[in-house]
Amino acid sequence: MRRMTDATHLTHLAAPEGVAPAGGYSHVVIGTGRLVAISGQVALDGDGRLVGEGDIRAQTRQVFENLRRCLAGAGASFGDVVKLTYFLTDVAHLPVIREVRDEFVDAGRLPASSAVQVVALFRPDLLIEVEAFAVVGG
Repeated sequence: MRRMTDATHLTHLAAPEGVAPAGGYSHVVIGTGRLVAISGQVALDGDGRLVGEGDIRAQTRQVFENLRRCLAGAGASFGDVVKLTYFLTDVAHLPVIREVRDEFVDAGRLPASSAVQVVALFRPDLLIEVEAFAVVGG
């Protein structure tokens, strides 16, 4: 089992015994502290305007900026994130989504993740929504 202890309150298990190694995420993240749940974020700016119509890279960057702001509001950062769930309209966008994610999340501290392809999000011009769970301090 490959275990990475990144901070005093989080431990990442990239590949628990008997589980195939993860590609781009940790299978398990163990944390002690205060749970922070961030609702699904989409590519809307602070005024509610869409950022990046038809552009998965621009939309993903806005989503991660929104997540960063939400985490900061809770006294957390991406280093505290234990789980990301991606809802996307086309799974073929995953390589671009991971590139943008890596601008925000330390590659050595990847959270547990799930990606779900959906028929549509709550607006037809949205390509991605991401929710997050974080654990802050112990």
